[in-house]
Amino acid sequence: MPVPKGSTLDPARTRAAILDMATDALYEHGLDGVSVGRLCTEAGISKETLYRHFGSKDGLVQAVVQARSDRVTRWLSRAATAAGEDPADQLAAVFDALSTWHAEPGFRGCAIVNAAVQHHADPVRPIAARHFDRRLDLLAGIAARAGVADPERLGRQLLQLVVGATVIADLRPDPGAARDAREAALALLANAAQSPSTR
Repeated sequence: MPVPKGSTLDPARTRAAILDMATDALYEHGLDGVSVGRLCTEAGISKETLYRHFGSKDGLVQAVVQARSDRVTRWLSRAATAAGEDPADQLAAVFDALSTWHAEPGFRGCAIVNAAVQHHADPVRPIAARHFDRRLDLLAGIAARAGVADPERLGRQLLQLVVGATVIADLRPDPGAARDAREAALALLANAAQSPSTR
């Protein structure tokens, strides 16, 4: 990001701009598909600037994956909250949001899953694990509000549908993956809510 002559440098703004550019580039090309040199060229910065803000390419990757996790977590939580008080409506809204995302041009699957598969170690794997824990919290919370006997177990089952639908939508591609997963998720929720004990 070249700074016009006479402008004051804003480190936070520079860091955010690098992060935005790197997020798009790494999602499109993969973590190992873009060199530091190319990232710097696309961002219009020197390697020294990138290293000053992130320490290394691994530091940049860690920041990108963490920021993506934060954004996705907020997005799905807002979708569920906006659906109202009914847990079934909240769960349906999560899958409706996924369906919209899967249909976007340039959809390449879950960036967190992609990153974890490419780098099955630090710094990505712990962030991916926390990311899925956060999704599990959302889904188990919906299950708890529905009054199911074992919301954690149902949450894990629902998480498998969320992740599976996204992987299928990426690899097939299947525009109906989230719709089919939504139907299965709602059936699981209704069955668990009616059952006095988890089967």
